[in-house]
Amino acid sequence: MYSTLVELSLSLVERSAASATVAAAAQPAVQVIAAPAAVPVVAPAAEEMLHRQHLPQVAALWRADRLSALPGPVTRSGFAALDAELPGGGWPHRALTELLLPHPGLGELRLLVPALVHIAGGSSADGCRSVMLFDPPAALCGPALVQLGVDAQQLLVVHGREGPRATAALRRLLSSADLLWALEQALKSGHVGAVLAWLPQRLKADALRRLQLAAQAHDGPAFLFREVDARARPSAAPLRLLLQGAGIDRLSVRMLKRRGPPLAQPLVLALPPVLGERLRLRGEPPAGVTTAGQRAASSIAG
Repeated sequence: MYSTLVELSLSLVERSAASATVAAAAQPAVQVIAAPAAVPVVAPAAEEMLHRQHLPQVAALWRADRLSALPGPVTRSGFAALDAELPGGGWPHRALTELLLPHPGLGELRLLVPALVHIAGGSSADGCRSVMLFDPPAALCGPALVQLGVDAQQLLVVHGREGPRATAALRRLLSSADLLWALEQALKSGHVGAVLAWLPQRLKADALRRLQLAAQAHDGPAFLFREVDARARPSAAPLRLLLQGAGIDRLSVRMLKRRGPPLAQPLVLALPPVLGERLRLRGEPPAGVTTAGQRAASSIAG
């Protein structure tokens, strides 16, 4: 009897030890988690430096609070005040530049004359290159262009049947669709130094996108002249300027869109004169008198 009790006690002790071992194995292991380290406070200057180090150097990447420095080539406008406000310091290549104006004849061509002289005058690195003009609203004045230094032999003019100079006798010329196609092909060719195009009104957005894609293969500036009402519609052009008359041989330039912060006040540029000194003084209004053109420009800006 005694031996039986001893064996029973030993059996109970072994079972208790085995149960304790199984329970300990069933419990999950306790993980010791270290306390989080204190988050360092980064100064604004150091944070900006970190952003510059980690952000990729992409040509299309720019900060909206500062003027973009385009890595690609540009053509100087010939106006120091304007170059200081243009991304890259001049008229961009491989991109569209929209010039919005209330009516032709404000001096828009004289604004581009320094760039055209550089491109078509042989002073550029590539020598003398041609300039194509699509559907200009009036006939070009050869003597005035020569006086300003533009080689008229390098200008190639393409007229359309539905442009400002269209008449019933010009049905053989290109339609608007064909003119846009010719403009797109000229941009894609890569053989034109500069392009100036007066586009039809209310041009569709997809047509502008096609022109912008084509301009990426054009190693030179591409200028599109459009109506003032186009400022309320979106555009694929990365640079948009509003041109307004500001007096005799003066032009107001307002930045509507650029890769950088908005410009609070428009620029007033002195254009290359084409009138003689006597005619220019005769056309100047008396001091304190506002001309009709200046009043119209103020209403457009407002």
